[in-house]
Amino acid sequence: MSDATNPYTAAHIQVWEGLEAIRKRPGMYVGSTSERGLHNQVYEVSDWAVNEVLAGRAHHVDVTLEPGGWVRIAIDGPGIPVEAAGHAGGPALEELLTRMHAGPRRDGHRFVEVGLCGMGPFVANALSSRMTAEVRREGVRWVQHFDCGTPAGPPSAEGPTKGTGTVIAFRPDADIFGAAECSFDALAKRYRTLAFLNRGLSISLTDRRPPSERSERFLFPGGAKDFVAFIAAQAGTSDATNVFGFEHEDARIAGSVEVALMWSRTLTGGIHGFANSKPTPGGGTHVAGFREGVAAAINTFVRDRQLLSETDTDLTPDQICDGLTAVVSVKLDRPEFAGATRGILGNAETHESVASAVQERLVTWLAENPRLASAVVGRIAADPWPGPAGA
Repeated sequence: MSDATNPYTAAHIQVWEGLEAIRKRPGMYVGSTSERGLHNQVYEVSDWAVNEVLAGRAHHVDVTLEPGGWVRIAIDGPGIPVEAAGHAGGPALEELLTRMHAGPRRDGHRFVEVGLCGMGPFVANALSSRMTAEVRREGVRWVQHFDCGTPAGPPSAEGPTKGTGTVIAFRPDADIFGAAECSFDALAKRYRTLAFLNRGLSISLTDRRPPSERSERFLFPGGAKDFVAFIAAQAGTSDATNVFGFEHEDARIAGSVEVALMWSRTLTGGIHGFANSKPTPGGGTHVAGFREGVAAAINTFVRDRQLLSETDTDLTPDQICDGLTAVVSVKLDRPEFAGATRGILGNAETHESVASAVQERLVTWLAENPRLASAVVGRIAADPWPGPAGA
């Protein structure tokens, strides 16, 4: 077919930008227009709020599911800047909610990966029929309204206030999400995980929708060790050894490593990998390094105690990780993810960092806890389980 009979010109190309692009193809930004996408819309705002806490600009995050489909996310702190008040050094309120990728500067590797695509509150605003932002700052209460992502007007001063903080309330657009509703349990799982992975982070989730109003607060001073104990309890494990864990800063990866693990003779909770608090269900370099480090530590222990003969082959990672429940969390200045859903960590240097840290610390722990070590090795070698210390 010739160009003359079927001309193709620039008029045949449709270009969508910014707000329009998100509303035309919401699945590309929040994953779907079902409940899962609705939750990702919420995470775009709540993860931004969590980063404000981790950066030291707030102390806690409050998420509330309101009647009528509204979601309200509040943080304390001084309140974010407001353009109308002449605040400089943005992003200020309207910029945060109307510009792609606008958000607070990420200081180091402590930040949480925001939402599905990392675009923040702008995506939530674009997919809402209505959003209201309230900032209490420097004695003034500022309010700004948005319709389908577009400002209905500039921020307006609504009178004096004694408190400080920021509240973003939005109603997901029913023309996009239909009858989908937020699940308290699904959101609770996300916020519980964030609190486990960020020691000292306080998040509350409240459901004010009738008839089953409820509320839960998440705060775990034990970090990943508390996480492993929780996973094991959910799996029904009651005969586990003590939880082992450590945190490690490593300049080679411009980041940190936190690991917690335990073995059980009955059930396994599996290995759960995270990068900047984002789940990595496909694993990646951090999980591969963890498996290598655990195998090296166990094989060092059994060789030193001559529990294997010289002709025996080393125990494999699959053997050693049987019955294991573990959390492997890395936080990096520049995380690199593979795949469209960013579910696999690809930073090559992270493999060696995690492997060496796990091997070194696990070898020490096994030497200092010989009874627990014997229980672990007995489990791996399929010998009768001696049971945890004190049993």
